[in-house]
Amino acid sequence: MNVADFDYELPEELIAQKPCDRRDGSRLLVVDRKTGTIKHEHFYDIEKYLRPDDCLVLNDSKVIPARLFGTKDITGAKIEFLLTKRIDGDIWETMVRPGKRLKPGDKVIFEDDFTAEILENGEDGTRIVRFDYEGIFMQRLEQIGAMPLPPYIERAAQTEDKERYQTVYAHEEGSVAAPTAGLHFTNELLEKIRAKGTRLAYITLHVGIGTFRPVKADRVEDHKMHFEEYEISRQAADTINDTKKAGGRIISVGTTSTRTCESAADENGFVKAGSGSTDIFIYPGYEFKVIDSLITNFHLPKSTLMMLISALYDREKILKIYEEAVRERYRFFSYGDAMFII
Repeated sequence: MNVADFDYELPEELIAQKPCDRRDGSRLLVVDRKTGTIKHEHFYDIEKYLRPDDCLVLNDSKVIPARLFGTKDITGAKIEFLLTKRIDGDIWETMVRPGKRLKPGDKVIFEDDFTAEILENGEDGTRIVRFDYEGIFMQRLEQIGAMPLPPYIERAAQTEDKERYQTVYAHEEGSVAAPTAGLHFTNELLEKIRAKGTRLAYITLHVGIGTFRPVKADRVEDHKMHFEEYEISRQAADTINDTKKAGGRIISVGTTSTRTCESAADENGFVKAGSGSTDIFIYPGYEFKVIDSLITNFHLPKSTLMMLISALYDREKILKIYEEAVRERYRFFSYGDAMFII
């Protein structure tokens, strides 16, 4: 299977550069896989497509302000960090730019009392660094860090991004990119969904460096996913499994929730509580064990996310749906519109 089979044409002006004025005011393309019909709605309409016996699975990982701007000690050269994974305590794996300027032993200054030392070279051009600072690390990061907006958003992160590039139910700190399908939900919409009887299960997968990495292989089967950490509480597992036993639909909010559930599934399709790391790669031919339906944004051409949704539905039909979304001027990617594959 070729990576090029998941390509499509996207006008640059359809790449959303900022969020919709209202979270649930974004557009929603609803795809019924049984009938092949497509409906054009708004996200606040999603409640009418949910049933009392459904379960929504949401990723409650919280994006940290992982982008830091500093200067190299002695030379004063400008340096940019993107924290990708905490290894242990104050030691982090970090993407750096420009990487050639930083070698083990070099020091980067972000503030007088917030610095980093390069310990060693990591994989794929990353650096392993140790931070030295006053106070509590995450609190300091909130003060001096910027939200790690994706590279296709061609502007600097602004104050509003600290709220809008975060789901309203974000709780567990650790992601370097938002689980973007969840950005459309408001607390009021979630309350309406609960009142209808639909169950909510919150799981955690910390979105990592793989989000920023393009697929470089020509063949899908040759691509390797990066490991990401996840956790599923006993309560969440019970909610998902009880819904499944009762014949209800398990509806994943986003590809991260999908990958988490499928990683934690047993041979009977029930989710096991616990924590772990996963490099699961879902592409056409994969048989889903847990997930029945998916709420998701529109994804980059030739991305692993395009491959995942093509595993849930037919690849050619997905590409035709994307062609219609382009014709209808939907907004694409992280701050864009959504699709509900029923």
